[in-house]
Amino acid sequence: MEINEITHEILDSAYKIHSTLGPGLLESSYQACLVYELKKKGMKVEVEKPLPLIYEEVKLDCGYRIDILVEGQVVVELKTVEAFKDVHTAQVLTYLKLSGCKVGLLLNFYTKSLKDGIKRLVL
Repeated sequence: MEINEITHEILDSAYKIHSTLGPGLLESSYQACLVYELKKKGMKVEVEKPLPLIYEEVKLDCGYRIDILVEGQVVVELKTVEAFKDVHTAQVLTYLKLSGCKVGLLLNFYTKSLKDGIKRLVL
């Protein structure tokens, strides 16, 4: 699948979940629902994927984990916060660098309208 098609399917699923459940649940609840929806669409989904830090010949298992990796190409980081902060953007950009992926979606399910809780990041 092409990146734009993958992100479209992710966002389509996220909108469906948000319109059904609304804001106010735990991040883990939205994560489980999003994984379920994406798998229903036949997409390859990895949850809490470990992400080691590799520096030259040193590999460090630092505990970084991608919330959801879709089709091995799109990093999805979920939040349930009042507003995005710079640290959230930095987190996704770091995950993109470490994973070699080019596109990440930062989704905040706490917003009244999900369109206000979407940030697409590209390296």
